[in-house]
Amino acid sequence: MRLARFVLPLLALFVATPALAKMVVKPVDWTLDGTTFKSMLIYDDAAKAKRPGLVMVPNWYGVGDTAVEKAKKIAGKEYVILLTDMYGEGVRPKNDDEAKAAIGPLYGNRALMRKRIDKAFEQLKANATNAPIDQARLAAIGFCFGGSAVLDLARSGSDAKAVISFHGGLGTDDPTLAKSIKARVLAINGADDSATMPDVPKFTEEMRGSPADWQFVEIGHAVHCFTETEATGKTGNCRYDAKAAARSYAMMHAWLAESFAKN
Repeated sequence: MRLARFVLPLLALFVATPALAKMVVKPVDWTLDGTTFKSMLIYDDAAKAKRPGLVMVPNWYGVGDTAVEKAKKIAGKEYVILLTDMYGEGVRPKNDDEAKAAIGPLYGNRALMRKRIDKAFEQLKANATNAPIDQARLAAIGFCFGGSAVLDLARSGSDAKAVISFHGGLGTDDPTLAKSIKARVLAINGADDSATMPDVPKFTEEMRGSPADWQFVEIGHAVHCFTETEATGKTGNCRYDAKAAARSYAMMHAWLAESFAKN
C-alpha cells in the first residue's frame, strides 16, 4: 500500500505529461536545370495539427548548422519550414569571399534567382504529404541575401500569402514585375544599414506601383544582419541587435497571422 502511494501519482504524472517536442530535420532534394539542390524540412513533430508552411532562405552562407538552428527556433510549434538551398549541391560558403562568389551569379541574373525561389516554393507545396503543412497557409521569409530572394518570389507572381524580408536587399532588375505581386509584402531593414537603405526610395516607388498590401519598416539604430546572432562585431555594418531582432520577429508573427486570416 505504501508503495502504491508513491507509484500511482508518478504514473498519473507520466500519463498526463504532453509529448516532448522533437524538432524534425528532413533532407529535401530537387533538381533544376541539371543542378541538385539540398534543402531541409524543419518542424516540431510533437503536434500533429497542420500548420503554416514557410520557405526560409538564409543569409549568403546558405544552408548550414547556424541556419538550421535559426530555422528550428522560428518554426517552434507554429510553422513547418523549408530551409532552402539557393546555390546547389557542394556550394557551401565558409567565409565572406566564398559567400560573395556564391551570390554573384544570382544577383547577376535575377531571372535565375526567381526561377530557383519559385521552384523552392513548389517544393514546399509538394511536401504537404510529408509534413503537417496547411497548403492554404503558405509564405516565405528571408534574411540578407535571402530577403532579396523572397522579394523576388513575390515579384514572380507567386500565390504565397506573404513574404517577409529581414535586412534584405531591396533592389530589382525589373520594377515592372511588381504589378504581378499577389503576396502581402513586409520588408524590415535597419535605419543605419548602409548596404540596403540607399535602395529604399526606388523600392517604395516600386511597391506603390504594385497592387500589393505592403509595408516597409525601418528599425532605428540597427544596421545590417540584425537578426544574425553570429554577427558579434561591435563595429561595421553587419551586427546582431537583440532588440531589433525581437521586434522584427514580433512583426513577422503578426504579419503572417493577418495574412493567413485573409484566406
